[in-house]
Amino acid sequence: MKMLDHCAFNGDADGLCALQQLRLAGELAAGVRLVSGVKRDIGLLDRVQAGPGDRVTVLDIAHEQNRADVARLLDAGARVRYFDHHFAGELPGHAAFESFIDTAVDVCTSLLVDRFLAGRFHRWAVAAAFGDGMAGPARALAERHGLGAADVEALAELGLLLNYNAYGDSLDDLHFDPLALAAELAPYGDPLDFIRHSPSFARLREGYGADMAAAARLEPWRAGEGATLYRLPTEPWARRVSGVLANQLAARDPRRALGLLSARADGDWTFSLRVPADASLEADAFCRGFATGGGRKRAAGINRLPAGALQGFAEAFLRSYH
Repeated sequence: MKMLDHCAFNGDADGLCALQQLRLAGELAAGVRLVSGVKRDIGLLDRVQAGPGDRVTVLDIAHEQNRADVARLLDAGARVRYFDHHFAGELPGHAAFESFIDTAVDVCTSLLVDRFLAGRFHRWAVAAAFGDGMAGPARALAERHGLGAADVEALAELGLLLNYNAYGDSLDDLHFDPLALAAELAPYGDPLDFIRHSPSFARLREGYGADMAAAARLEPWRAGEGATLYRLPTEPWARRVSGVLANQLAARDPRRALGLLSARADGDWTFSLRVPADASLEADAFCRGFATGGGRKRAAGINRLPAGALQGFAEAFLRSYH
């Protein structure tokens, strides 16, 4: 029986660039079966069917939300290797489970893959770190490898655009399905060549410019002593910019917690959170207090907030970061 290679990856910059590094290194079979989705579609392993001897590689989706499916795959005889930087909860003590999980605030999944590959494709990791809002680690890695200023800024823009593409209620909101974007990236060993030669890059740049022009008109919805909360309209452009906008607003005012409410097409809301390094409550701890919440220490989110709970949620958020 032929053994199969599977890879489930987050559709954002970090997941895409982690996938690209592993592909270039020959760490994934040429016919690997890929599973992905929009940024907040993280329960990806329920779509993976694997059996004895098959291998499942997981990139940038929280183990906590995929725990039952990890157990199912291991029980079915598959091997699972897990690269991630989100809150993971208890990990399986199974011989076929290989963990590359690190929840430190200065790492993302692509940086963990870069560590695993001893820096062989570091330019992709630099782009991913910028896209994930980790400019400091991105610049540190670029400096370590002697990248010039122009190349660093180009990789920063690529990371931002790849991340921007992943946000939306559904694939219909995106410029590119992450699986299609992964296929566009696949031929390029160097991300700078993708920037120079791919029509997809130009399309992302154009879409981003138009969407951010609309976002520039936003004003805060609520503000407290240590936090600011924005509310975005029910428009596809607003759903697309939510992640990038949250990072930019947080960078503009790094001493305050920044919350961004995005209207879903079905009438409910999603929430993105960025907090300062010295915040009294870490971002993932706040968001995990809600049924669909999770994330990292500095950046987290909630996938669904009922419309009727919005006022109470706003008050709880401002109280938590006073």
